Amino acid sequence: MALFTPDLYRNFGIGFVATALALGAASIDDWSQVNADFAPAAQAAEVPFEPVEVAPEFLIEVEE
Repeated sequence: MALFTPDLYRNFGIGFVATALALGAASIDDWSQVNADFAPAAQAAEVPFEPVEVAPEFLIEVEE
């Protein structure tokens, strides 16, 4: 008896097709909402602008 006979592949194929058909039939009610938005449009958070005070020892002066 061989482990990987053609019958094994055929049975897996039949099982795959049968399962795909069963899942498709079970979810047929949801098919009308396929084109609906999955999530609302994203909105960026508003960040208040606050100027940063820099200490004088961190400033770099450019010599010309």
